[in-house]
Amino acid sequence: MTRTEIEQIVKEFLIEELEIEPEKITMEGRMKEDIGIDSLDMVDVAVIVDKKFGFKIQPDEMKNTVTLNDFCNYIEQKIAK
Repeated sequence: MTRTEIEQIVKEFLIEELEIEPEKITMEGRMKEDIGIDSLDMVDVAVIVDKKFGFKIQPDEMKNTVTLNDFCNYIEQKIAK
């Protein structure tokens, strides 16, 4: 899976599942402050990532994930293993 495909899947589920406005979603945007993903949303994100990418998010691995770009990097690293 390419990086572009990962980004597209992430953007689609943020819009469709979490109902985030498309104009709020940028790769440089901070997930919490700019995009508006709160801790309850992260539970949904974890379920979606498991379904779409086939792995479970480990909270301790996410502590340095601030931007959407960081999040996509995390996914890319996990599926590359």
